[in-house]
Amino acid sequence: MIRRLAMCVLALTSAAALPSAALAEPINFKMLSNYSRATFKTDAPLETIVGTTAGPAVTGNLTVDPSKPATGQGSIKVDLTTLNSGVTKRDADMQTPQYLDTANEANKFAVFEIKSIDISAPLEAGKEVPAKVKGVLTIKQKPVDVVADARVTYIKLTPEQVEAQKRFGFTSDNLKVRAKFGTLFSNHGITIPQLLFLKVSNEIQLETDLTFARQ
Repeated sequence: MIRRLAMCVLALTSAAALPSAALAEPINFKMLSNYSRATFKTDAPLETIVGTTAGPAVTGNLTVDPSKPATGQGSIKVDLTTLNSGVTKRDADMQTPQYLDTANEANKFAVFEIKSIDISAPLEAGKEVPAKVKGVLTIKQKPVDVVADARVTYIKLTPEQVEAQKRFGFTSDNLKVRAKFGTLFSNHGITIPQLLFLKVSNEIQLETDLTFARQ
């Protein structure tokens, strides 16, 4: 009798767990480039240089299980030929061999590959969650380990909302990811720029504001 009761309890427990297991599945997300941008910033003696790119120049994908976001993986690519700092000559100079050397196709993109995510809680719809995203940043074919401070917001839409927003690319499951991290010109074999005989800081601050929708 006790054995039969134990078997029944085990069966009920297993059945109750099935819906949760079914929900705990990774979701493939694609970047919505029209709502995404990437920015770099570095200090010069007489100014702070800020360069930005957005739209089709920023692409990427993520695979994330909202119930277990620490297992997420993905990659982000930024077309360096599209960077705009507000000064045409400076933007052209950045593309030359001593800097980004983007005439070499292998140097055209900066790539960030996510390796692990340190996050304190599952993703809840409408709630922003802080995270540390560890990955490899490759610029000019020089990979460097970096850690980004990120804020992740999971956005769920109802079927009615999806119908109203689908023309913009949004789906039932969406992610907003804002991140900041740093690197050095010297990490990537880039000559430190010089303005008016004064060198720009070796440090580069990078920021991303990215939007993803379920594929």
